[in-house]
Amino acid sequence: MTSLNSHGLRFAFGTLTVLPVRVTRWDRATARSGMLCAPLAGLVVGLLAAALGSLSLLAGSGPLLAAVASVAVPAALTRGLHLDGLADTADGLGSGKPAEDALRIMKQSDIGPFGVITLLLVLLAQVAVLFELYGEGWAHGALGAVVAAVAARLALTLASRQGVPAARPEGLGAVVASTVPAGWALLTAAVTVALCAAAGTAFGPYGALHHALAVLGALAAAELLLRHCVRRFGGVTGDVFGAVAETAATAALVALALGP
Repeated sequence: MTSLNSHGLRFAFGTLTVLPVRVTRWDRATARSGMLCAPLAGLVVGLLAAALGSLSLLAGSGPLLAAVASVAVPAALTRGLHLDGLADTADGLGSGKPAEDALRIMKQSDIGPFGVITLLLVLLAQVAVLFELYGEGWAHGALGAVVAAVAARLALTLASRQGVPAARPEGLGAVVASTVPAGWALLTAAVTVALCAAAGTAFGPYGALHHALAVLGALAAAELLLRHCVRRFGGVTGDVFGAVAETAATAALVALALGP
């Protein structure tokens, strides 16, 4: 079990980030462990994003540049794969074509108009919210960046739960699809939400509730997209996982921007 957990951590960081971690096993048991560890990969990505944004702000850059820095870090640490998956999924859904044709569109290397528009709006939303949060202080922006990154990877854990099929027999989606027992996925979600709420107590009791609700709202938005993709494509793909992650991150940030 200890060995599997070690391989799972390598799988999580090796597939969800560009950090120099070598994936030593590539099987469904390791994928299950790895996707349960996905929020940990999100925590590291979020901390690095928060660090760059906060340092930029403390150096006198202003909240807008700090927000851009925090948005750029997750994109760089994934080589833009999640953003690319979001764009490809938007093109597939926007095409209105049958599942087989839509999946073929998603595999093409170019990005269509639906993908471009979706990328633009999502990145603008992320920067806008972090600009607002950093404007309230570096701690608000930093925690927002961390919560968004963790929520994004937690959504991947839930998207990997048993009962969610793969749309193709090959690719990352096929490796991780239906690997995580639903009970373990829900337990991971509960623990992660509780930890985000605990971090939010830095801003008082309302802060705890606000950050917990932000993660829950992110998971709800990701789940809606996931179910729609399963209906349209017959299952999940690597692109769908990327879209789910970016949707969750953006929804978490938007939720943090709402309320007093």
